[in-house]
Amino acid sequence: MDWTRFLDPTAFAIVGGGTALGVLLRARRADIVGAFAALRTLARAPFDAAPLLARIAAQGRIARGHGVMTLDRSVIDDPDVAAAIHAIVDGADAGTVARLLGDRNAARAARHLRAIEPWTAAADLAPAMGMVGTLVGLASAFATMTDAAAVGGAMAVALVATLYGALFANLVASPIAARLRTAARTEHAERTRLAPPLVALAHRETPRRDGSHLSGARAA
Repeated sequence: MDWTRFLDPTAFAIVGGGTALGVLLRARRADIVGAFAALRTLARAPFDAAPLLARIAAQGRIARGHGVMTLDRSVIDDPDVAAAIHAIVDGADAGTVARLLGDRNAARAARHLRAIEPWTAAADLAPAMGMVGTLVGLASAFATMTDAAAVGGAMAVALVATLYGALFANLVASPIAARLRTAARTEHAERTRLAPPLVALAHRETPRRDGSHLSGARAA
């Protein structure tokens, strides 16, 4: 089979250009940039909270043995855990730490959703743009009925445009959106596992710090 017969620049321009324009009209530029940046995450393994849970447990042992202030020197790569540890060192109570982690997880989920939406929009628009290409090709064919060569070219645009729209929607945009959505849900669920040990650490250290403060006041 000669696959070059399925290459049609006019059909590609209608489907590709129309889909791109539709996405630009639907989404903000920053979200579109984020959608392409999110493609890098497709090659990564799903987010796993287990290493961070082990790190939090180690931080708890350090705080128990040497005091919570020693955690201020810890270098933690994960931004959520680092923010929670710094808040605990600064004297945040359990409720504050829980809200901090909840807000950061919710903000991350919102960013992920904004990165997914352009791909979802492209999956919706591509078949429609394929139908637009089909209608353009048919209109051109009917307008040139007296020229057999022109009719053949117009019908090629009509059929190939539908093919392009279906392939892009079902083999590119929709799978990317689905994989990004799965990765986002996995990370959100895994990150909820980080909150209980960090909240427990804050709950344990706050009374100890308050008790030390009261003991110092009585001694004075």
